[in-house]
Amino acid sequence: MVDKEIWRFIDSGKQSPAYNMALDEALLNWHSEGKIPPTIRFYGWNPATLSIGYFQRVEKEVDMEAVKRHNLGFVRRPTGGRGVLHDQELTYSVIVSEAHPNMPASVTEAYRVISEGLLEGFKEAGLDAYFSIPSTEEDKEALKNPRSAVCFDAPSWYELVVEGRKVAGSAQTRQKGVILQHGSIILDIDEDKLFDLFRYSSDRLRERMQRNFKNKAVAINALKETPMTVEEASAIFKLGFERGLSIQLEPYTLTSEEEDEVQAIIDRRYGKDEWNFRK
Repeated sequence: MVDKEIWRFIDSGKQSPAYNMALDEALLNWHSEGKIPPTIRFYGWNPATLSIGYFQRVEKEVDMEAVKRHNLGFVRRPTGGRGVLHDQELTYSVIVSEAHPNMPASVTEAYRVISEGLLEGFKEAGLDAYFSIPSTEEDKEALKNPRSAVCFDAPSWYELVVEGRKVAGSAQTRQKGVILQHGSIILDIDEDKLFDLFRYSSDRLRERMQRNFKNKAVAINALKETPMTVEEASAIFKLGFERGLSIQLEPYTLTSEEEDEVQAIIDRRYGKDEWNFRK
């Protein structure tokens, strides 16, 4: 029996949008400095939050009045991708060195390796999940020119799919020799609320996109006879990551010094309008 590599496991519970992004960044920094082993973190959002990708333009794509009307938090991620409504979901992040022996050099292949943890979790949840691989040239072109500001609109390479519809959305960044991949495992979704949050050139376009969305994305509990709670999802996907990555996860609680460092990142970045609303 080969001893499995031990990774750190942090379950943060529901936190503010700024805290969630700051802790992911702090973990990346600490891992790059050799202070912590590879880490997997689960978390939720209080309040429910719209996060946007690093490159998105708020005034062009997001209806901030609707964000306020729905009493949502708002934050810009350090990763790319499109807008995600974090509400009834389990959010995960994986922090691991690019030099880790099990991590392929290519972003797409590393994404697949990390997402094996998600795949095993969905299987454990009794769902017949698989990786999407864009098959046609048209699909591949569509990935390069996403028309929608909504993240769950189209499966890209190695997204998790059940019955042809996307069940998890993830984004990755690489900084300081470290991979940070985080994403949403959606338990339930309020499509009207989600589509309220973005700008459209016409009502007809919104209606069409929202109609298409139903064919492209689905929440776990829409596929299950018995709804799954966040706590159940956490236990299942923890097991999934252990299986999928052949690791053992050891629970960890941040020290007060580490919490102070997270707060410093909030004050410097994610708690500031200059970051969240920058052009």
